Amino acid sequence: MILKKPYEKITNRDLDILNILWHSGKSMTASEIVATGGGLTTNTVQAVLRKLLKQKWIEIADIVYSGTVLCRSYRPTMTMKEFALTQLADEFQQLQEEISTSSLVAALLDKAPSPEKRAEEIQQLEKLLADYKKNPS
Repeated sequence: MILKKPYEKITNRDLDILNILWHSGKSMTASEIVATGGGLTTNTVQAVLRKLLKQKWIEIADIVYSGTVLCRSYRPTMTMKEFALTQLADEFQQLQEEISTSSLVAALLDKAPSPEKRAEEIQQLEKLLADYKKNPS
């Protein structure tokens, strides 16, 4: 098996800034992100924001005043859950020649914390599969 590097790799700094934006509950300027702490510098934050914009993981929410200067404020384009699922699906797609979807689902069900949770997940999967059968697009 040959593993391929994902097209758009997420770094720890990218995640640091996304987490700040997700947990803030509001759009933020670069200086507000720096002010949250965590040892982030203005140059680092601005570079990461440019990258996240290019990858469409964030967007410009507004142009606001920071003191007397106009600044962009940023917000994530997806929730933390949506982002995690997208990342997982992208990673899985890289392995799909070696691992089938059904094998992945079986492995995840094997990791269920209890038989009750496993049964609940199976029930949700059955409903999801029925919906996909009705609307295969």
